[in-house]
Amino acid sequence: MISKNLVVTGGTKGIGLAIVNHFAAEGFNIAFCSRNEKELLSLYLQLTKKYPNQKFIYKSCDVSDQIQLKLFASYIVNEFEVVDVLINNAGVFIPGSIADEVAGVFETQMNTNVASAYHLTRYILPMMYHSSKGHIFNICSTASFVPYINGGSYCISKFALLGMTKVLREQLKEKGVRVTAVMPGATLTESWTGTTLPTDRFVAADDVASQICHIYNLPKTTVVEELIIRPLLGDIG
Repeated sequence: MISKNLVVTGGTKGIGLAIVNHFAAEGFNIAFCSRNEKELLSLYLQLTKKYPNQKFIYKSCDVSDQIQLKLFASYIVNEFEVVDVLINNAGVFIPGSIADEVAGVFETQMNTNVASAYHLTRYILPMMYHSSKGHIFNICSTASFVPYINGGSYCISKFALLGMTKVLREQLKEKGVRVTAVMPGATLTESWTGTTLPTDRFVAADDVASQICHIYNLPKTTVVEELIIRPLLGDIG
């Protein structure tokens, strides 16, 4: 069986962790990052024990820092010849309004939610060109097209990420690289720790990951351009 390689940012929690688990079960070698070295090592040990014939690599990385992001990309280039799937998942949500946000909130969210995807995509794309294949998933949000009162710079960053995804799709389709924007509504991750809302008011991270796997496994001549996935009762305002 031909091995396939996945790169995912923010891979130790929430949607990112669910993505790692789903693609590992599909037989992928995986490169993942997060900021927490302890969580990275724990996940690495779990994966190598469960899937001893697959390759897993990780690196501690604050994706908002271009130097750290480039080091992560260089590590991938050294370890993988080809990247089949890139999932720009890492993100941060800091609630607030444009008028009242403290200094630096805009830059933090733009660097984490948009610039990281832009730069990592640029680093990884040559590894997709060589084989004339590949699939890029950008984890956007329903905040990419619905402005929320407490969204502030977060909404701006997610609107920008969706825009970048649309541009990428047009630029890469002739090269055989598929691009999908994934736009989950309220998803039950650590961001909602302490909530008193019932679980049925949220999307499960596992459901998002399973849909990403399904979209990837479609024929290479087909692309799901945008996936919107919400709780049945709607987003939490």
